[in-house]
Amino acid sequence: MKVLLHICCGVCAASAAQSLASEGHEVTGFFYNPNIHPAIEYLRRLEAAHAVAEKLHFPLEAGPYTPEEWLRETEPLKDEPEGGKRCQVCFSIRLGRTYLYLVDRGLDVFTTTLTISPHKRAQLVNKIGWEVGGDRFLVRDFKKKDGFKRATQSAKDWGLYRQDYCGCIYSLRQREGP
Repeated sequence: MKVLLHICCGVCAASAAQSLASEGHEVTGFFYNPNIHPAIEYLRRLEAAHAVAEKLHFPLEAGPYTPEEWLRETEPLKDEPEGGKRCQVCFSIRLGRTYLYLVDRGLDVFTTTLTISPHKRAQLVNKIGWEVGGDRFLVRDFKKKDGFKRATQSAKDWGLYRQDYCGCIYSLRQREGP
């Protein structure tokens, strides 16, 4: 199948893309992350995603970087804890745009690297993906079978940039503290 892989960062893309390719899928990457703050962080993650796409030989497209739209949708939820309702809205925004890209490009199914993170609940991400795309969403939990461990090892081996927060301004503030 032709699988559109929503990519949040290069580290996560490495393991997820390898997993899909090993299943016999033809992978196309889609980097759509208007949540990432600041812009320099966005560019670092996009550069790492391009490095992985080049290394693993799959095409990668970047969607528009529109943080103002993302902020408009999530600002009412700024006080939500990490992993709460704000994250659900964020996942929905990103997977919704990924689905539209899938339809526009005529690919078969889509999935996301978001399930590789030990900080994100794969069941929730998959539920939102299914709500967005129905049977065109490929349910996966990329953290299983040492997926996250493989991702971090690939990042180390390939010298990829590895971030230390989810990406949004709210998680950055939480990381930095009061």
